[in-house]
Amino acid sequence: TELVYVCVADEDSSQHVSDFNWDEYLEENGTLSVPHHAFKHVDQGLQTGLTPGMKLEVCVRSEPDQPYWVATIITTCGQLLLLRYEGYHDDRRADFWCDIMTADLHPLGWSRQQGKPMRPSEGVREKQPDWEGILEKALAEKCSAPANLLEGVRGLDLMSPGCSVELQDSFDPGVAWGAEVEENVGGRLRLRLAGTEGLPETHSTLWLYYLHPRLHPHGWAKEHGCTLRPPLGKLILFSKIPGEVRQRMIDQPHDEALSEEFYKDRPVIAAHCFTEGMKLEAVDPASPFCISPATVTKVFSDQYFLVKMDNLCGDDLVTEGRGKSFLCHRDSPGIFPAQWSLKNGLPLSPPPGYQGQDFDWADYLKQSEAEAAPQHCFPTVSHSDHSFKEAMKLEAVNPLSPEHIHVASVIKVKGQHIWLGLEGLKQAMPELIAHVDSLDIFPVSWCETNGYPLLYPIKPEVEKQRRIAVAQLLHCVCDVFCTGQGNGKYCCPKIYFNHRCFSGPYLNKGRIAELPQCVGPGNCVLVLKEVLTLLINSAYKPSRVLRELQLDQENRWHGHGETLKAKYKGKSYRATVDIVRTADCVAEFCRKTCMKLECCPNLFGPRMVLERCSENCSVLTKTKYTYYYGKKKSRRVGRPPGGHSNLEGGVKRRGRRRKRRKQLFVHKKRRSSASLDNTPAGSPQEDLDDEDSLKYSIGKSQPPTPSPSPPATPRPTRKRRKPHSPSYSDYENHPPSPKRSRSEAPQKLCLDTSPLEWSVTDVVRFIRTTDCAPLARIFLDQEIDGQALLLLNLPTVQECMDLKLGPAIKLCHHIERVKLAFYQQFAT
Repeated sequence: TELVYVCVADEDSSQHVSDFNWDEYLEENGTLSVPHHAFKHVDQGLQTGLTPGMKLEVCVRSEPDQPYWVATIITTCGQLLLLRYEGYHDDRRADFWCDIMTADLHPLGWSRQQGKPMRPSEGVREKQPDWEGILEKALAEKCSAPANLLEGVRGLDLMSPGCSVELQDSFDPGVAWGAEVEENVGGRLRLRLAGTEGLPETHSTLWLYYLHPRLHPHGWAKEHGCTLRPPLGKLILFSKIPGEVRQRMIDQPHDEALSEEFYKDRPVIAAHCFTEGMKLEAVDPASPFCISPATVTKVFSDQYFLVKMDNLCGDDLVTEGRGKSFLCHRDSPGIFPAQWSLKNGLPLSPPPGYQGQDFDWADYLKQSEAEAAPQHCFPTVSHSDHSFKEAMKLEAVNPLSPEHIHVASVIKVKGQHIWLGLEGLKQAMPELIAHVDSLDIFPVSWCETNGYPLLYPIKPEVEKQRRIAVAQLLHCVCDVFCTGQGNGKYCCPKIYFNHRCFSGPYLNKGRIAELPQCVGPGNCVLVLKEVLTLLINSAYKPSRVLRELQLDQENRWHGHGETLKAKYKGKSYRATVDIVRTADCVAEFCRKTCMKLECCPNLFGPRMVLERCSENCSVLTKTKYTYYYGKKKSRRVGRPPGGHSNLEGGVKRRGRRRKRRKQLFVHKKRRSSASLDNTPAGSPQEDLDDEDSLKYSIGKSQPPTPSPSPPATPRPTRKRRKPHSPSYSDYENHPPSPKRSRSEAPQKLCLDTSPLEWSVTDVVRFIRTTDCAPLARIFLDQEIDGQALLLLNLPTVQECMDLKLGPAIKLCHHIERVKLAFYQQFAT
């Protein structure tokens, strides 16, 4: 059983049914994700319209009568605003965060209109004795934030469940019908057609993004003279519609705010020059898997016309479900001039009933007695104004099952259209054709950000059975070795992790304590490879430990060369490590490996340390310990035999030192042995370069601490004391839900201590109470204390923590809750 654990741990563990990790998936497949900025509709959904430089009035809660004062928007992070009171000028020490969903914010002039007092905080009055003059000057400026934007609701948030909208018919632009929003997932709406309450969702609901051109506010049909009539393809559902349904739609009150959001930033539909009977190539929106000939069958106006997919079998059935006909305008995606497929090297699917093996447009037009739509009818678009490339990954809606969103790959790119391969399907599906501005494609982690399930590929059951068979076979072999029934020469005993021993400058003591008590027994190579992998993953800088362990010509065990991997800061490293093959060498191998890593020789090995280590390592200082057990030679392991480096992913040649990166997060402090993980001062938790030496022996001073960026808020002088443990009562009583509507206001966070006094330990404890607990290790490695936490924002988190947009937004949500609680509880 012990050996089965070793084998399974060595296998690929990224494919769990309940958890999908985009970062691991991209690395395993060696691919990139489509950049987030390529999805314009998602970016538009995140915007609030508020920009830096706008001014507003905010309640000064630090004053007894809570007057109002002018503040300037410094930066925005979704619904969070960083504000600075008027009068502070370039002084950012009093900047504060607020949530537009909950804060008392108003446009300039509101207080005087409402008869509210206007007076700054005490800090402004001390800096600006003539604060009345500053107020008059600010109120005279024309840079006020619009009132509608300060209401804290974006366009996609307005369309909450229960909201009524009108849906333009997909065949006739002069017809519309009502619908009700049942669910809003990041702006993607599940709509139920009016009058179909109680019917199955399969036919009575549909999914549309809130920016879809067919979607309109209530009252649009009446305003534009359109007929209120159920969709043509759904008439069978409405055979017994009571008359009051249509009347209820007419009498429903009009929502001005919703109408304003609908009309804002909507592109103007350009006039077209198509005429009835023209032929073209098109993609059927309801089955977007191929390009086929189509015909303009009706022109409604200078904006809209109807296109029907050609069918020579005489089947003229028009249903929305089958999508034989669809409404178009000049800029509609999926319509092309004749011969477009041929010019772009793409296959053209002949219409059903076409006689002949090869489709020829000239013969087809002659037989149909029709003309092709001229090139000038179609818009001229540049082929290089998007960021989609072949093999990139994204998330895409399944057109045959719109409630499902899949992992998808870009198979090919032609102009403004992409061919996508959906993954995680139960049955194979042809490549999906989509426009780069499609509202049914999303960036990676979009589903995770919005709490929506993502369908992803799971390895075949055959592969799983093969792994089980291999593990069982190795288990049987191990039983023979370890019971003495076979040759026990290659059977490794149990390898114990003695986490009380000195962990040295490379290994994180806290992570060592989380390792299993032992690994093995089993085959020497398998057990020791698992042990070294666990140690590498427990390092401050895994790439550095991997380099220390890599094959050294001067100290060869004449054993088995194994390739080990490490990940650090988004890069992957590989190195060949020599591992002993026989049991008689295991103890000495573990001891010398410990000395390589400058840790206690008993940190791991076949001997369990119960109480006190025989090396007495717990009382030795780091300098003394390095002197006795550290490596005496300064020569680095260079290129292995063959003349090529076996450490990949960022190791530089000797002599070319990378310029030290400027610290963005926190003023670095030397940490004593009494810190969170008992790491000695000067340990590689600091962001040292891969080529910087970590061996500090007697007679050498500690390496200089990198010069930090000046913190926004000066650190208060205070005595050393035990770290405070913040209280998170709302997390205990209301654990975070994995799925939350954007329109819901976050629950209030109550803190027992000020975040300015939090240590790194306190910050890590807080992160572990949230649904971002896996990111706690980043805060530990970066030594982010409470003051540094209050300085973090979305751009900084994305850039310096190497996080995708989804996890970064989720993390910033919790950080901004701390900022808001700090402002409300301790900054007043």
